[in-house]
Amino acid sequence: MDKFEDIFRQVDRRLFVPKKLVDQTDLDMPLPIGFGQTISQPTTVKLMLGWLDPQSEDRVMDIGSGSGWTTALLAHLVGPNGTVFAIEKIPELVAFGKNNCQKIGVKNVRFFKATKEYGLPKFAPYNRILVSASAQNLPTTLLNQLAVGGKLVIPVKNSVLEITKTKDGDINIEEHPGFIFVPLV
Repeated sequence: MDKFEDIFRQVDRRLFVPKKLVDQTDLDMPLPIGFGQTISQPTTVKLMLGWLDPQSEDRVMDIGSGSGWTTALLAHLVGPNGTVFAIEKIPELVAFGKNNCQKIGVKNVRFFKATKEYGLPKFAPYNRILVSASAQNLPTTLLNQLAVGGKLVIPVKNSVLEITKTKDGDINIEEHPGFIFVPLV
């Protein structure tokens, strides 16, 4: 069994959706969480986490944290000595995600309401950055917040980009096409 199967069992998706949708969480599809936003389908989340490859003790920025499900998954993956910085633009979803993580005892997460600036530069650099909504173009400011050797996984239009910052500070991009996400607001 891979580490993601175990983590997905520990962090039950049912605890991160509105109560009226609990019976649909076993479906491999995105589900609405309000305010025009969704909780991503499990297969997509597993792929993105695999590309991100979070390690124990990493500092991770989770942009578009929504209901807190990916935030909680990341918190488990980086372990108690890692930290996840969750960012969400919609205040009600910031509260929803924070409450959901607290209910299951996640302690290594800090929640923030997004500003007009992408990310959280004041806490940079990050070993990993996960973006769960689609940008029209790659926000280069996120590359500046990525540590050397770090990875950024971000949907851009209908592809997911897997970006690695090399030891020389160069950027390597691998494109995974064929995805649809809610827009990055």
